[in-house]
Amino acid sequence: MSASLEGRRLVVVGAGSRTGRLLAHTAAAAGAELVLAGPDPRKLEWTAGELPGPSAVLPLDLTDEPSIEAFAARVGRIDHLVSTAALPANGPLADLRTADIRRAFDAKVIGPLLLAKHLAGRIAEDGSLTFFSGVAAWRPAPARTVMATTNGALAFLVRALAVELAPVRVNAVSPGIVDTGSWDGLGAEKEAFLRSVAARNPARRVGTPEDLVKAVLYAVDNPYVTGTVLHVDGGGRLAA
Repeated sequence: MSASLEGRRLVVVGAGSRTGRLLAHTAAAAGAELVLAGPDPRKLEWTAGELPGPSAVLPLDLTDEPSIEAFAARVGRIDHLVSTAALPANGPLADLRTADIRRAFDAKVIGPLLLAKHLAGRIAEDGSLTFFSGVAAWRPAPARTVMATTNGALAFLVRALAVELAPVRVNAVSPGIVDTGSWDGLGAEKEAFLRSVAARNPARRVGTPEDLVKAVLYAVDNPYVTGTVLHVDGGGRLAA
């Protein structure tokens, strides 16, 4: 992996998240030049301060096309981009707000589409775009209708972009239940929840951020993988 990332420019959108930070650390250790992007500069600067190699911090709001256009103009030439961004709009149908639904689509579908629009011509021909989908698209659940729909739409978007942007490669990673900290809000119930998920999954475990980073690096590194969704869910979409 170090040979493939040595000296390459990698953009991490959402580098303030646990998974984004781990990806940035791993790529920097492999010799990549990092560009950390997202709406919260404090989180990005925190990540940048931990990295062993060169990095830049640029503001980026996937819900706002002028922000995306300005980011593309400032970032210059890049080799790879990975976006972990999501703005979930979960809840019963009766409680969903249109503004929240639109923000969810902006972060997961429209934002990636506009990134591709404004970055076209700035990505190396042997480069790639990698986005995050999610198991909800293949295993919908009550109160997760928007999540299922946005993740499913992204899965089809990467196929279309892989054709239109070729030879630039476009893929998605689809996490299942991963202990990234997003379940900490369950409090004392978190451990019981994760144990129940592990018991149902064919892999008999829940995921870790390390699992996701390995999948991302595979998508970035393999020159013969494009238009593909890599399922990193322990078989969760198959569980009874």
